[in-house]
Amino acid sequence: MITKRTYSISELSKEFAVTTRTIRFYEQQGLINPSRNGQTRIYSEKDRVRLMLTLRGKRLGFSLAETKELFDLYDSTLEGDEKQLNLILGILREKHESLEQQLNDIIKVKQELENYTERCERALDDVLSKKQKSA
Repeated sequence: MITKRTYSISELSKEFAVTTRTIRFYEQQGLINPSRNGQTRIYSEKDRVRLMLTLRGKRLGFSLAETKELFDLYDSTLEGDEKQLNLILGILREKHESLEQQLNDIIKVKQELENYTERCERALDDVLSKKQKSA
């Protein structure tokens, strides 16, 4: 018999470096749905993956509502409903375009910071060399 791996809230908390309160909040938002044994939450591999995707999405700028919408659409498209799949693809494409723009902006800002750093370092070198000459 194959036993499916389960996780406690403290195991997931440690693995993803988040508080148990955060995990319970994601549960309240409907992003994960652990089973229960009395008061104890029992998280499945699906819950673990969803927590990982939620945290990754958060870092990438997805709102929790957007993440939940994607999960809900995914859950309801196991049969491959064309309209829902097209909606998911549209959302994913929009997010991809947004991330591409953010990445381009980050690259530009990083280059500007590097240029300003070099200018400040040169100016500081000039000030220090003038100071040494006058001393």
